[in-house]
Amino acid sequence: MSAVSVGVGRAAFEVRGYFRSGDTVFFTFLFPVFMLALFATIFGGDGDVVPGPGVPGVSAPQLYLPGMLAAGLLLSGFQNLAVDIAMERSDGTLKRLGGTPLSPISYFAGKVGQVLVTGALQAALLIVVAIVAFDVPLPADPAAWATFAWVFLLGLTASALLGIAVSALPRTGRSATAVVVPIALVLQFVSGVYIWFWQLPDWLQHVASVFPVVWMARGMRSVFLPEEHAVLEIGETWGLGWVALVLAAWLVVGLALTRLTFRWNRRDA
Repeated sequence: MSAVSVGVGRAAFEVRGYFRSGDTVFFTFLFPVFMLALFATIFGGDGDVVPGPGVPGVSAPQLYLPGMLAAGLLLSGFQNLAVDIAMERSDGTLKRLGGTPLSPISYFAGKVGQVLVTGALQAALLIVVAIVAFDVPLPADPAAWATFAWVFLLGLTASALLGIAVSALPRTGRSATAVVVPIALVLQFVSGVYIWFWQLPDWLQHVASVFPVVWMARGMRSVFLPEEHAVLEIGETWGLGWVALVLAAWLVVGLALTRLTFRWNRRDA
């Protein structure tokens, strides 16, 4: 069997295992949905939010949706895989897989396939909740949905590869959550997920822009917010070319780090 076909079978196995784990489903699948509902409920009764002069006001749920979509990409790809693989390495699962004909390419394909499936389902659920519960308008332009598609694919793939690479940091499975979750949490706070990006100090916006979550959120804002909101971004434009370039660069970095750091066995084994 080819590495690709084995990877597809492995992805189906990974998806089944994912949805059988209650804590994983909540903290990586349902958590962005829960946070969208929470923030929309807290701030949704105050009327439309007007970010600045000449910028049309929109509802709080509409403002939070792009950030929660970006958070979903980070949690599904980066956090989920970093913790999952670290635990598999710690409990000997990777060592046993290393003794089988399964190639690293098929293993990676299975993991990335799993996050693509679960990430797509999560994004769909987020959008449905935003529409049904909070009456968030959707873009009518097909070009906006094309932008959504490539931001989603680039962002999720880059997050997944970075998650595989970072899985080498925890020394044990027990410490994986303590190592990975704070990284993901800080990235969300400084990237415009829980605090609107235009509210952050300028210096923090520039520092956060080094990391991919800012660009995932920016790309999603270009899809779901009015064009006039682009003036709130650095450079006063959506800068979708930069979004694609930065996410592609992080994808390459994640791939290189994965190649350098991945081991079937623990380093101290």
